[in-house]
Amino acid sequence: MLEVAKTAGFCFGVKRAVERAYACAADGGRYCTLGPIIHNRFVVDDLAARGVPPVGSIEEVPPGTTVLIRAHGVSPAQTAELTARGIPYLDLTCPYVAKIHRIAAEQHALGRRVVIIGDAAHPEVRGIAGWCEGSAVIVGSEAEAEALPVTQSETAIVTQTTFHQEKYKKIINILKKTCNPPYIFDTICKATEERQQEAEALAKRADVMLVLGDPESSNTRKLYEICQAACPRTYLLEHISDLPADVRDKLVGMTAGASTPSVIIKEAVSKMENMENLEPNVAENETAAPAAETKPADQSFESLFEESLKTINTGDVVKGTVIEVRPNEVILDLGVKQDGFIPAGEISDNPDLLPSDVVKVGDVIDVFVVRVNDAEGNIMLSKRKLDSVKTWNDVVAAYESGEVLTGKVVNVVGGGVIAKHKDVKVFIPASQCSDRYLADLNVLLGQEVSFKVIDINEKRRRVVGSVKVVLQAQREELEKKFWESAEIGKKYTGVVKSITNFGAFVDLGGVDGLVHISELSWKRIKHPSEVVKEGDTIEVYIKDIAEDTKKISLGFKKAEDNPWVLAQNQIHVGDVIKVKIVRMMPFGAFAEIMPSVDGLIHISQIANKRIGKPQDELEIGQEVDVKVVEVDWENHKIGLSIRALLPEEPVEAPVQAAEEKEPEPEHKEELGATIGDAFNLSHAAEAEAVATEAAEEAAPEASAPEAAEAAPAEQEAEAADEADATEE
Repeated sequence: MLEVAKTAGFCFGVKRAVERAYACAADGGRYCTLGPIIHNRFVVDDLAARGVPPVGSIEEVPPGTTVLIRAHGVSPAQTAELTARGIPYLDLTCPYVAKIHRIAAEQHALGRRVVIIGDAAHPEVRGIAGWCEGSAVIVGSEAEAEALPVTQSETAIVTQTTFHQEKYKKIINILKKTCNPPYIFDTICKATEERQQEAEALAKRADVMLVLGDPESSNTRKLYEICQAACPRTYLLEHISDLPADVRDKLVGMTAGASTPSVIIKEAVSKMENMENLEPNVAENETAAPAAETKPADQSFESLFEESLKTINTGDVVKGTVIEVRPNEVILDLGVKQDGFIPAGEISDNPDLLPSDVVKVGDVIDVFVVRVNDAEGNIMLSKRKLDSVKTWNDVVAAYESGEVLTGKVVNVVGGGVIAKHKDVKVFIPASQCSDRYLADLNVLLGQEVSFKVIDINEKRRRVVGSVKVVLQAQREELEKKFWESAEIGKKYTGVVKSITNFGAFVDLGGVDGLVHISELSWKRIKHPSEVVKEGDTIEVYIKDIAEDTKKISLGFKKAEDNPWVLAQNQIHVGDVIKVKIVRMMPFGAFAEIMPSVDGLIHISQIANKRIGKPQDELEIGQEVDVKVVEVDWENHKIGLSIRALLPEEPVEAPVQAAEEKEPEPEHKEELGATIGDAFNLSHAAEAEAVATEAAEEAAPEASAPEAAEAAPAEQEAEAADEADATEE
């Protein structure tokens, strides 16, 4: 009986590096790897045969060749040398190893001693040490940890990704005593930890344990050590052909190192199953079939396998039943002797999806046969390639029918963006990206958009799409529905589409309306952006509709928020309130009663004595107590008085010469005027000043009196209106 560990085979970092290396081998360029891409001679030899050989040093790199940096990573000195020599390179360092590089470099820069727990001869450890400028201390055993000198300086500890978990714990306990206190970064790869734990549990149950992998692989050797401790009959096999003959009728456990290809595991599984099926224990099965009915004794498993593949050829489309879903591949029963497998990268065009997200055991799916019976005897399949063909056919059909498709914008390029519909790339020109001008196309990056195919080149497999035509069609439909029910006073929830100096345009759902700046707030604002910004969702109502032009005026501010309405409930004639002086005029001072509500303190009501100007008694920002003496809610006017709160000063008659005539009071009209008269007088005074200024501009040669007489009545009226507006 055979039991295979679920985590056996390529880990994420190795799989990523190997897949990229094979992709490079297929593109026809010149490549080499700086050292073995991974610790597995089958993969290294196969890549070399495909034109991607390993080199021992940078000096050995042939001219015009791109270097692939292996999964173990390198030091920054090596990448700097490649750059200095003008040698292009592709970094395939495992992301988990690259993370250790960053930690080591950061801790070294902080002046801390960096301790690396790992095998000093391993290329991963040498690469990590290079990020500490060679100052790192490498500890590979408990004895080396004990021998490490005690230091009071700060120490940071990192670990080789494939290091033995239990051994790591023991070393850490020692270093905690010799370092003061250490900064510990547990950088053992979680996949390695899980693989080691699963292998140990399986070894404890098994009679025989098989560990598949290259003896040069650090993580494979550690798996072997762990399994041997739990199961004395543990074998480290580079290939299943090295399998001992006395393992039949045993519970055999099987695992594999992180750099062991799946085809080696599959071949081992097939051989184990073949041993059970073709070589039964006759002692326990005395009713075995006659020799004439058995397969020829001299027919090898390989020849039987060849025979079983005769009905499947590269390029075929076949059906298969999912019998196992692994982290890095899916196994299918194709109805022939050998099962097929789909690498994780060939399951879906979405790299974020795991195999288990796409298929489950028992699913019957169509797959494309990528390769049959290669040098290692497997059937490689692809679901992604077949899906790609179907997707392309769907895109062509959508072009002919005008169907709307969806895609995610994955890139911004010159003149437009690239959207991806499943695995088909669609170019959307800038002019077709929206129904309005977009200054920055980057706002679309990562967004899901709906588009129509407006042009297609089947020969070159190029597709041009348009978001604009979809939005226009949607807008026309929404606009039609809007006008069916639009009416003055109706409320809408809209989105601020754009802002100008005079207001904000709001999308009501297919139709835009304008909220004038005066409708955005009850208080004075200089720009609409003080109240709203693009993208805001706001509540508005229709104030007016221009039937001929279909222009819509919107209201935003609410009547119940009108500060004059609020003031009417709080301010009454006779109230004594505290106000703040906000601006000065020749005829008086305006004071803020509450936000956006001002009242006038006429010059005659500022003091109980005659003053020449408001500034004689008041200043901007000053807070004073006043009495409300008159209100006109309809015209938004409130009369205030400081004088009403002051005691009257006795007026002494001045001594005058008998022959002098008593002058007329300078403010004769104001002295007996009401606050309402004061408002009117202030308006008239301001209007007179405006009219005089206008007359002087119109006739600069005329004297001041002549200019005043020449000012037309219309000009005076306009000046008075302007004064009213200023006061309000």
